[in-house]
Amino acid sequence: MGAQWKAKHRETAANAKGKVMGKLSKEIQIAAKSGADPDMNPRLRLAIIQAKKASMTRETLERAIKKGAGLDGEAVQYHAVSYEGFAPHQVPLIVECLTDNINRTVAQIRVLFRKGQLGASGSVAWDFNHVGLIEATPEGDADPEMAAIEAGAQDFEAGEEEGSTLFITDTTDLDAVQKALPEQGFTVTSAKIGYTPKNPVSAASLSAEALAEVEAFLEAIDENDDVQNVYVGLTD
Repeated sequence: MGAQWKAKHRETAANAKGKVMGKLSKEIQIAAKSGADPDMNPRLRLAIIQAKKASMTRETLERAIKKGAGLDGEAVQYHAVSYEGFAPHQVPLIVECLTDNINRTVAQIRVLFRKGQLGASGSVAWDFNHVGLIEATPEGDADPEMAAIEAGAQDFEAGEEEGSTLFITDTTDLDAVQKALPEQGFTVTSAKIGYTPKNPVSAASLSAEALAEVEAFLEAIDENDDVQNVYVGLTD
């Protein structure tokens, strides 16, 4: 599915550590708006786990939390905006951004989409499922299928990290499922509302040259500082 292909893409696109840290810092700041205590704020707790996995320094982490929570006198002013359209060869995608300057972001996105097609709101979203996405790693020989059934997930597939599982839920069940998974032998490493494609384009149907064009387009999108998530309708 698209999420699995996206993982391969991100492995290449996210090599610049500064960009990775920038995206993680934004997520921490947005999460911290709901409270600076990770024990009382599940989104912040998961963002901190991801930041530590990426080796974010304690100083950077604490600064992001304080900024997001407004504890340093500077409240975060990021806005969430999303864009829909097509990569080359009619591969659908949804791009989610966090930005402190919407005019700058939309101008940059329009430039990035010159080799694709930027659509109006709703032009592509209908071809995606709006779902909860929970990445979790097993403890011992925990079975993902049994865990999905018992925790109330809709489906599961291989996750971005080697050996991990991506559990797919109804948006309203995200919190309940992530709380239930540890009882089934899984440690949750990320949880968010996102998208999975309904009718993904098969990479096998594209020529090597066409696939390279799609990958180059997506890499350029993902490397933009304001882009937080890219959901792509492309499968192996």
